[in-house]
Amino acid sequence: MSASPLIAVIDDDESVRVSLEGLVRSLGHRVCSFASAEAYLGAHTASDCVISDVQMPGGMDGIELIEALAASGDPVPVILITAFADAPIKARAEKAGAAGFLKKPFDGAKLIDCLNEALGL
Repeated sequence: MSASPLIAVIDDDESVRVSLEGLVRSLGHRVCSFASAEAYLGAHTASDCVISDVQMPGGMDGIELIEALAASGDPVPVILITAFADAPIKARAEKAGAAGFLKKPFDGAKLIDCLNEALGL
């Protein structure tokens, strides 16, 4: 039997990371979390899907993460979550190839649906 999918959670807000970790684990998936996109990329984690905030302080945002993963030749499905879901950000996310786009706060069932679709379950 193969290992359960590994889901990476990236958000600068620790409470969001902890909440998402619990939800992902409740689905039987493995989870790792990071406070920034740079920390995720630096860890060279072979995740099956990423759930990332769009806007994080400092460096790379979630959309730039999608672009960096695609440029690396190792595209991973990325579900974006954001409190700032305006039309230009949503359009950038779709153009970059986001596997999902959810506005905070969101219904956990919607995230589960996005995650299952991204994982092909």
